[in-house]
Amino acid sequence: MLIEARGLHKRYGQGAVAETALDGVDLRLPRGAFAVLAGPSGSGKTTLLNMVGTLDVPDAGSLTVAGQDVLALSDAERARFRLHHIGFVFQAYNLIRVLTARENVAYVLQLQGVPAARRHRVADALLAEVGLAGMENRRPDELSGGQQQRIAVARALASEPDIVLADEPTANLDSHTGEALVALMRRLNEERGMTFLIASHDPVVIGQAETLVHLRDGRIVDGDAAG
Repeated sequence: MLIEARGLHKRYGQGAVAETALDGVDLRLPRGAFAVLAGPSGSGKTTLLNMVGTLDVPDAGSLTVAGQDVLALSDAERARFRLHHIGFVFQAYNLIRVLTARENVAYVLQLQGVPAARRHRVADALLAEVGLAGMENRRPDELSGGQQQRIAVARALASEPDIVLADEPTANLDSHTGEALVALMRRLNEERGMTFLIASHDPVVIGQAETLVHLRDGRIVDGDAAG
């Protein structure tokens, strides 16, 4: 199993205004999966994704990612773990506006200390793979939303992570562009064996799920990877 979570609990706030984000979630996901966390707003999708990505920690429970007990790590150790093991695709793209497409994709490799020539070769190859050959020197404001999200996907793949986590990746895209992005991620999953865990309420994304997990009110109510 690439991900093994047991009894994850998370509450935000205190007293009468406290809200339960996760309420005893169990999740098991093998390598190579194309999995979708589905559910309405407030169901706990993003919180669970952030737990797996070590961006947040539970109040209770256990969580192993790629064989590592991530809850036993310090903040600095979790940051290093994310850098080498996890790729992220965010709803708002989160590209660095002053960097070119090539520089955005290569940024994670720069943080890893990869020499410039090699990281640029990797970035250019990934940009070609996601259909952006010839756009290496364009900055985000010179590209469409769909093109920016493809850069984000390429960036997430640059370090060859164990898993790519995507939070509502199609939310800011029109339906045609969203369908193309999902098809791209599915192809990368099938051809590279790359593991994807996607939080989404988009029917197009849900329809492509190989493993589907439904959440409601912080609990898994139906799912292939529960338990």
